[in-house]
Amino acid sequence: MTLFFYIIIGLITFVAFLHAWAKKEYNFSRTVVINRPKAEVYAFIRQLKKQPLWMPWFLNDPGVVLKFKGEDGKVGASAYWKGSNNVEGIEKIVKVKEGKVFETQLLFIKPYKSLSLCYMAVKEVEPNRTKMVWGVKGVHKFPASVLMLFYGMDRALGKDFETGLYNLKIHLERK
Repeated sequence: MTLFFYIIIGLITFVAFLHAWAKKEYNFSRTVVINRPKAEVYAFIRQLKKQPLWMPWFLNDPGVVLKFKGEDGKVGASAYWKGSNNVEGIEKIVKVKEGKVFETQLLFIKPYKSLSLCYMAVKEVEPNRTKMVWGVKGVHKFPASVLMLFYGMDRALGKDFETGLYNLKIHLERK
């Protein structure tokens, strides 16, 4: 019984140490160059109703339920989703810098509560070429802080962001 108690205390101490040592803040992004004018790319990405056309999570879940509120593309507009694989959340537009930056607050309700800030920024590379950055930043809470020591945001989201940006590029360049 005493050995078991010491093992449990040791594990709790180790996990607490990992949490204290772990980097809590994250800022993860991916970039793509789209062969379309900056104004056209920005006008498309700022619309929450267009996200199901290119974001992989929506494309991979045909049973997702989406509900929109407010004037799309404007501060205060929001999208609610409930996926068939036990995911649920709300995305709300919190900042719009016309033609430059678009930010949303991303609240996951299920499978676990999480709050992040998503951002999309566009910059003209050439008259018909636009560099777009898609990112997410926030703070890991326990136990995510410990899990991300071993898993990492790049491993968790990298492939999805790359797929989404590829989908967006293909969609916009077909026009």
